[in-house]
Order: sequence, then structure tokens, then C-alpha cells
Amino acid sequence: MASYRAPRTEEDMKRELSDILRSLKDPRITGLISIVKLDLSRDLSHCKVYISSMDGLQAAQNAVKGLQSAAGFIKRELNRRMKLRKLPEFSFVADDSIAHSAQISQMLRALDRPGHDGGED
Repeated sequence: MASYRAPRTEEDMKRELSDILRSLKDPRITGLISIVKLDLSRDLSHCKVYISSMDGLQAAQNAVKGLQSAAGFIKRELNRRMKLRKLPEFSFVADDSIAHSAQISQMLRALDRPGHDGGED
């Protein structure tokens, strides 16, 4: 029988973490940051959170430093909101997927301009 607890808990945790991130007042956590992916272990003891920023990888790395220092507060807030028996240890990882996606989108828009001939001779 398949267990749906971990994926369901993962989605709930991602939603609550996103809300908690918006309320943090650390100056290193600025701009538009988002949780790209959340890897929760099956026994709910470890959680790897991938953070991305529209301002690039450097901003995401600064946000990760701020999140690491606020991990205790984040864990306490998550416990208050979700009422889990066991809360995972968080590790935050910087990811540049949002900036990379924006760059690809910009290149595609440049190809779609009316003045562009599409590479045909």
C-alpha cells in the first residue's frame, strides 16, 4: 500500500514555508525569492529547500545565509502552524532556476520580434 503522507506533508510544508519567508525581516532576504523545490525525507527528519531569486544566484546565496540563521525561528513557526510530531532539520540551497528561466524567456521573445527573419536566407 502506497503512503501519501510524505508528498502531502511536503506540499503543505512548501506552502507554509513560502508564507513564513514573506514575514522574515532579515536584510539578506530581499527581492523576489521563492521555493523552487522541497525534498523531504521519508522519515520527515531532513528537508532540503531549494531557494531561487529573480535577482540572480548571488541574491539567492545571500538569502540562504539569512535563512540558515533564521532556521530556528522557521522551525518554531512551522510547528505552530502544522502541529507535526517531528519537525525536520532544514538545509537551504541556492538555485538559479528562476533567473535562468527569465533569461530563456527573454531570448525567446527576442526571436519572436517582427523584425527578426528567423535565420532564413
